[in-house]
Amino acid sequence: MSGPRFVPAGRLILDQPPELVVHDELQPCPYLEGRVSRLPLRIPARGLERGELEVRLARGDRRQGLFLYRPACPGCVACEPIRLDLQSFKPNRSQRRTLARGDQHLTLELGEPIADQARVALYNKHKAMRGLSAGQGEVDVRSYREFLAMTCCDTLELRYRLGGELVGVAIADRSSEALSAVYCYYDPTYERLGLGTYSILKQLELCHSWGLRYLYLGLFISESLHMAYKARFLPHQRLLDGVWQEFT
Repeated sequence: MSGPRFVPAGRLILDQPPELVVHDELQPCPYLEGRVSRLPLRIPARGLERGELEVRLARGDRRQGLFLYRPACPGCVACEPIRLDLQSFKPNRSQRRTLARGDQHLTLELGEPIADQARVALYNKHKAMRGLSAGQGEVDVRSYREFLAMTCCDTLELRYRLGGELVGVAIADRSSEALSAVYCYYDPTYERLGLGTYSILKQLELCHSWGLRYLYLGLFISESLHMAYKARFLPHQRLLDGVWQEFT
């Protein structure tokens, strides 16, 4: 599916609703070392309705705070949007065990995204203990809010608690046909619970209960250790040359 053509920063894209490009520069790739990326940031003229978000998800858009983006990197197509189709996806034995183990120990709460010191501390702990914060530094409440709590669409927060303690948070967007997993972080102390996998499976349960067809998992990058895990969810679909193709 073709989408609006990227234009220089400060220009208007005539979409529904219109979008303003606020940043469009080459920069070091945040996913693959030594590569150059181009991630134009666009902000919609108003909040997106669920159907409008679905159109954007289907063409490969992602959201960060108030902004939408889609990789448009020179000479590189490593980033592939990936989604699960609930009509075909079936969890494997390992994933079913992770779901059962998590259900035994964890409780799930749903609510609006919140930016507070507890979440900031948990987010920074996750980044540091998993070696993901090199060169980035820790976030504060303001930058956390801009990244995960501010939004331009229908967004929810999934809170995972262990004995009342907040041990994991996931942010997801809801469209007319899907949930889109925006970000997930958790206390690496409880790595054995497989909270990253568990969160995806719980979002799939929400899709089932709400009659949604897809769960978007963001970008799949085969060369990135932190992104490659998504390929373990089979079958899945990846957007290649504008067409969603199934991988089994």
